[in-house]
Amino acid sequence: MTDTIKHIIACEQALAKAHLTLDIEILDSLFHPDYMILQPDGNLERKADVLQSYQSGEGHWDKAELDDLEVTVLGDFARAIGKWSATGVNRGQAFDYQARFISIWIKTEECWRNISYQSVEI
Repeated sequence: MTDTIKHIIACEQALAKAHLTLDIEILDSLFHPDYMILQPDGNLERKADVLQSYQSGEGHWDKAELDDLEVTVLGDFARAIGKWSATGVNRGQAFDYQARFISIWIKTEECWRNISYQSVEI
């Protein structure tokens, strides 16, 4: 396993942990300025939208775990595919789900940053 793959895995784990603590600073530092997430319902959200949703106080996460993570480095891009398990409350609605996800990372001058994410519930 290369150092870059280990680093991307550590970044994915840091993102999961930041969901539990709602650490906006960590999320902001790991999301690329052009970050976009394709939500399971088909909606697209940009970085500012995602960070605002965490800052709103309308939800919390009780569990956010990664499993079965596979990372492939392709030059200045990396693709992470894995499983995501999460429980918590969002806008008054409890959630408990598992999903398969694909997460795209880009190497910037400063560090690797997540630029795109999509998940499908399983």
